[in-house]
Amino acid sequence: MHETLLLLLVIAAGIAMAMAWRIRQRSHARRQAIRAVLDAADALEARLRAAREEIEAVAGDHENPVRGAMQDLLRQRLWLQEHAITAELAKLASVRESLDTARVSLEEQLLRISRARVGGAA
Repeated sequence: MHETLLLLLVIAAGIAMAMAWRIRQRSHARRQAIRAVLDAADALEARLRAAREEIEAVAGDHENPVRGAMQDLLRQRLWLQEHAITAELAKLASVRESLDTARVSLEEQLLRISRARVGGAA
């Protein structure tokens, strides 16, 4: 009977250790996902700021399309602040991907503007 109780305690301790390890892994994955979203947001924000300066240099500060993108970015950051702890990892990955996609799209638009400017100056 004493050996059975000892065996049950060892099994329970093993299960507890496995559960603690799994919780720690999830926490680490969440922190990495949040960090990736924040890094993507920072990269997009930096590029938006540079784009705003480029557009204002060419077209002036009225009708600058970057303002809307900056507002969207702020909404993403607020969502992250409110939901990062409870959001599914897939949702965090989706947010990061949308930020990366927006940055790539911005780069493409700026490249087209630059080409048009060079072509118009020729």
